[in-house]
Amino acid sequence: MAIAYIKKKMDSRFWWPILFALTMASPGALSQSTDALGFLSIDCGIEPGSSYVDPLTNISYVSDASFIDTGVNRNISGDSLSPKLRTLRAFPNGTRNCYTIRSPVVARGSKYLLRALFLYGNYDGLDGQPLAFDLHFGVNYWDSVSVTDSTFFYVKETIMVATARYFSVCLVNTGTGTPFISRIDLRPLKDSLYPTANKRRSLVLFNRWNLGMESGYIWYPADPLDRFWGSWSFPGWNYVSTNSTVRNLPQDLFEVPSVVMQTAVTPINSSSILITWDPLPGAVNQFFPILHISEILDLAGTNQSRQFNIYMNGIHWLGDIMTPKYLYSDAVYSLLPFPSSPTYNISLEALSNSTLPPILNAFELYVTMSNTSVPSDAGDVDAMTVIKEWYRIQRNWMGDPCSPSAFVWDGLNCTYSLSNSPRVTALNLSSSGLTGEITKSVASFSALQYLDLSYNNLTGQIPNELANLSSLKLLDLTGNQLNGSVPSNLLEMAQNGLLTLRLDGNPHLCNNGTSCNVMPAPKKKKISTPVIVILCIVPVLILLAVTIIVWKVSKTQGLRKGSSVDPHNGFPKQTNNVLQLENHQFTYMELQNITNNFQKILGKGGFGFVFHGHLEDGIQVAVKMLSQSSSQGTKEFLAEAQHLTRVHHRNLVSFIGYCNEVNHLALVYEFMSQGTLQDHLRGRANNARALTWRQRLHIAIDAAQGLEYLHKGCKPPLVHRDVKSGNILLSETLEAKIADFGLSKAFLSETNSHISTLVVGTPGYLDPEYCNTFQLSEKSDVYSYGVVLLELITGLPPIVPGIENVHLTQWVLQRLDKGNIEDVVDPRLEGEYDINCVWKCVDIALKCTAQRSQQRSNMTEVAMQLKESLELENSHYNSGNNQNLYSKISNVSLNSAEIFEPKVR
Repeated sequence: MAIAYIKKKMDSRFWWPILFALTMASPGALSQSTDALGFLSIDCGIEPGSSYVDPLTNISYVSDASFIDTGVNRNISGDSLSPKLRTLRAFPNGTRNCYTIRSPVVARGSKYLLRALFLYGNYDGLDGQPLAFDLHFGVNYWDSVSVTDSTFFYVKETIMVATARYFSVCLVNTGTGTPFISRIDLRPLKDSLYPTANKRRSLVLFNRWNLGMESGYIWYPADPLDRFWGSWSFPGWNYVSTNSTVRNLPQDLFEVPSVVMQTAVTPINSSSILITWDPLPGAVNQFFPILHISEILDLAGTNQSRQFNIYMNGIHWLGDIMTPKYLYSDAVYSLLPFPSSPTYNISLEALSNSTLPPILNAFELYVTMSNTSVPSDAGDVDAMTVIKEWYRIQRNWMGDPCSPSAFVWDGLNCTYSLSNSPRVTALNLSSSGLTGEITKSVASFSALQYLDLSYNNLTGQIPNELANLSSLKLLDLTGNQLNGSVPSNLLEMAQNGLLTLRLDGNPHLCNNGTSCNVMPAPKKKKISTPVIVILCIVPVLILLAVTIIVWKVSKTQGLRKGSSVDPHNGFPKQTNNVLQLENHQFTYMELQNITNNFQKILGKGGFGFVFHGHLEDGIQVAVKMLSQSSSQGTKEFLAEAQHLTRVHHRNLVSFIGYCNEVNHLALVYEFMSQGTLQDHLRGRANNARALTWRQRLHIAIDAAQGLEYLHKGCKPPLVHRDVKSGNILLSETLEAKIADFGLSKAFLSETNSHISTLVVGTPGYLDPEYCNTFQLSEKSDVYSYGVVLLELITGLPPIVPGIENVHLTQWVLQRLDKGNIEDVVDPRLEGEYDINCVWKCVDIALKCTAQRSQQRSNMTEVAMQLKESLELENSHYNSGNNQNLYSKISNVSLNSAEIFEPKVR
């Protein structure tokens, strides 16, 4: 067997041919940003306004000065690779520095190949010191650049779809040296190419090889798409080639050039080719391999044949036998990532009756780009761009204004939610040296609450459009040179108490008087003596009545105040500031009426009983009463009440009110008529029918969104600490909501975990790392959620009953080792599911339940992946097609059924 092992980093000698060619370009006349090919090629660090044309490729290169306004140009040392490859741009200041590429170069919805190149060349004389930084595409992490060889040309490449009329390439200082960049290449692609790249997923190149080529490199013009194809040699391979043209199939999805497909490898003294690689350390990788295969030997009229199967990690990737087409370029790929694994391998194995071994012409390997961050509202981004250009602001305003939150622009406050893009809520440009008029673009911030333009040199009138900012609470225009009258709508908002309006220090601005076309104030009328008497007496009577009412209310509620402990039952007497709840407060007698004297019990937990009730308007509620013998105790009970008052999300139980009397503590929240998810999975629900796979997917997504809100949307965030199927409640429509916040803990960030000597939670769901280290973080909830997801898939409890009572994760892994997903899925589903979707969900669950918390996904990633899984299931449901994940697609056209399966082209 010919085994080739992939390394992420290539030998620096691998790059010498391309380095030589890249340095042969000569300066020329100034050219447009895009050349006749539609390429944008940016040479970083050359003089502003300059450009040149590469005589070998006819590609035009332009200066980067119009794409960024920070950084410094630097020259590479004279003993570097070539005297003509001697510039770069370095960024010694600022944490994030971004190149912005805009329309007309970028078209929204179009697909591109984007490449960033880095050649250190010891430009700063610090060779040998650690140098590493991060590269972001827009708001998302793209890759890391770690320089270990000053003569090595590092290349980072992604295939992506532009979701706006612009995008950013950002270099992020991670504290290990000064970020720099040498070149940026943008190449347009047909929308049909690389179908795994879409608006929701960008692909990051792991590596791309032209097999059968002994050395060298292929790019434009040999490849019209200007992809870099490198050689890959391996002792166990035999090189074969042809001079005949290898054609692309109709509607080809990759358009590999003939020069690449004209060479190939076959195994020496073996019947199989095995390629293996490991995931990157500490990364959550989703791999997308692409095999390019063509028969380049004419087997017609001979007794020879070439047939083989393709396996991925020992699992049949293609259900059909692969018989390469003569001089036609086919591809084997998948639109779904392969399940995570400690190591990966692809095996091409000849059939026993095949006279020739397998053949492989080229190989591409991609990983998914992390897309956990959400870009800011497009309207806010456009407005901030106009403001930046209008006032020529020189702050470090680059990339997305609000996202990620760690890089929010100076002077901005943003609000973040799970369902919407970040919004600009405050803009502070005080004392920023602004001149000219107030741009009307400021009125485009529909969520803006605070606008501070004070102490600048702004002139002209105040735009009437500012009154359209319905959320505006403060407008500070103090200390400018504004003139004319204040818009009447702004004055009216200020007079009604809706807006704080500050206008001092504008000598030419007036907000009253006829000279500014403002209506004069009406003349005062004389008030008669009887009216004066009435006006004096009525307020006194009102004040007296209010005083009496307050005294009576205070008297009736006096038992609820104070901080002492009642000696009869041990319940604390709550002070006003201990439990500050905004929801409705019920008396114990009201709870008796609501529950019909606590007649119907819904359930029982460590806290006590939960009773069913009806409010006066008929709304059904659940009343959780804390018993005096509660194992959870008053502390946890009140903690749940506190948390419920400040968490508001459709996938968290809604808090209606509470009872806080001396002998009775109770919480009242919405009634979930379908009980717990656990009851449905264990067959204890009133409905005897098992949940369908689509219903389970929706429940999984609902629960994931609820946890995502707790981790990201709450201020401060919350760790639930007891995520389990018994704490996921279902409504009449089977909408899932997370309940029971009594064990929740607040935390500040992923790095600020809580340390406790007491591990709390439910056996089977407990994070093993939390049990060992006592360090609590959001990843503890992720682990518990992964167990719940496995429950949804298998229908089994977290501890599978049997001789050894094995944990559910181990039970699943043992069966997956046999390669049959059907052995894992709940048999009550009776095969009514899309197998692609189930594979993906199992992969998500196993990532959540990884032993080390760093290897687990976060809930944002989980929710996103589950929504993609639902799309697979919906497509299967709508088409009624249940083709296997590992089957062969024989037709050429791309249809809705095949986009979810491994492909042969």
